[in-house]
Amino acid sequence: MSGNPQPWVLHPDRALPAEPALRGLARDIYATTRDLPIVSMHGHVDAEVFAADQPFADPAALFVTPDHYLVRMLLSRGVPHDALGVPRRDGRPVTTDPRAIWRTFAEHWPLFRGTPTRFWLEHELAEVFGVRTRLGPDTADAVYDELCARLAEPRFRPLALLDTFRIEIISTTDAATATLAEHRKLAERGWGERIVPTFRPDALLDTSSPNWPAELRKLGDLTTYDEYLEALRERRAAFKAAGARATDHGHQSADTTPLDIADARRLFQAALRRTITAAESAAFLANMLFEMARMSTEDGLTMQLHPGVLRDHDPAVLAARGPDVGYDIPVHTEYTRALKPLLNAFGHHPNLRLVVFTVDETAFSRELAPLAGVYPAMLLGAPWWFLDTPDGMRRFREAVTDTAGFANTAGFVDDTRAFLSIPARHDLARRVDAGHLARLVAEHRLDLDEAADTARALAYDLPRAAYPSPAPVSTPEPRPAGGVA
Repeated sequence: MSGNPQPWVLHPDRALPAEPALRGLARDIYATTRDLPIVSMHGHVDAEVFAADQPFADPAALFVTPDHYLVRMLLSRGVPHDALGVPRRDGRPVTTDPRAIWRTFAEHWPLFRGTPTRFWLEHELAEVFGVRTRLGPDTADAVYDELCARLAEPRFRPLALLDTFRIEIISTTDAATATLAEHRKLAERGWGERIVPTFRPDALLDTSSPNWPAELRKLGDLTTYDEYLEALRERRAAFKAAGARATDHGHQSADTTPLDIADARRLFQAALRRTITAAESAAFLANMLFEMARMSTEDGLTMQLHPGVLRDHDPAVLAARGPDVGYDIPVHTEYTRALKPLLNAFGHHPNLRLVVFTVDETAFSRELAPLAGVYPAMLLGAPWWFLDTPDGMRRFREAVTDTAGFANTAGFVDDTRAFLSIPARHDLARRVDAGHLARLVAEHRLDLDEAADTARALAYDLPRAAYPSPAPVSTPEPRPAGGVA
């Protein structure tokens, strides 16, 4: 065939139902949500990215090296970490030429057929950067050069992209001991209500970690359990003062069984001495999740719980590369008994919002939807991580709506370090929800205006309601220092 190839353009109906009758309805429903603002309250973009507001370095550093979704697929087909620029802890050399890393990625682009990674990346390339050349081994350099030219433009700096993406508010996820200096800088420049921190205390709660003593020292010179609890409350207050709306907890188990106060104090002392056993550490952690819920009833911070991942499955990779390089794997997670202590104590508390996520989708209809469908304090988090896919989202709606409805969910909440993928993820969720709602309309289970209202709620209203700015809370009644009296 002669002449120039046609410019690459994404299909406007991507991820909408294939059936003609449903597709037309889905188009109408999606049109009502397509341009709504984004509420991004479960993110992992580093606050320094916004505070520095510098141009992104290059396409490889932006799209490839830090993306564990992308990296793990390439690893599975024999591409080594070194070829992707993932650094070694021992400082030994890895590939640092960004063009070479990009070429390696482009050479393996067919691996991503049918995956959400491809959907997100194509959205980023075509919709965000305006690339009109389909990525592949033969076009790697051309696409790379086009991306470099865009990245040099002021409109592609992080703060400018917040407006481009219509992000109304975005949270970063910050260690409980973070100084929050970047957030102070952003607040001084008028961004304090739009870019907010989230309190992540995992490193301070898991006494089984070898790093726990060092993390505790960052919190202060603490010698008693009572001092420890008070220091955590003070850090939560500092986060709330900096604009935080939520806490975030990512342990393997969802257990929330409290300890009596004497046992909690005893186990804290054992942790200080490093004589605490694995079973005792697990019991202490469960107790602390209960305490985090108690503190949320006091300060109003939404509590996010997303258990069920065995981190760093390959210890050799962890030793060589560190965490977050593709080796976190889901495990079966039990919720009904695990959450019972927390929900019995606080599930009807008017000041608690508990958003529970899972990567074990067998739990959606069996446990999580029934729990959220009766306890006012609990909301279902969106499909997360390995379930953040078109089919995973569809299965989620089908699994939970019968029992929990739509209103007992937190709408769509993205969970990503990849800043540029945020609009792609929200767009995909809005398309999938439009398809699900279109089927309900076609089956005469909803009217079209109801479907449009529900689509807006899922995309915008419910996330805003799940993560409100905490109001000042009156001084609570006197309580024991922790645990169960």
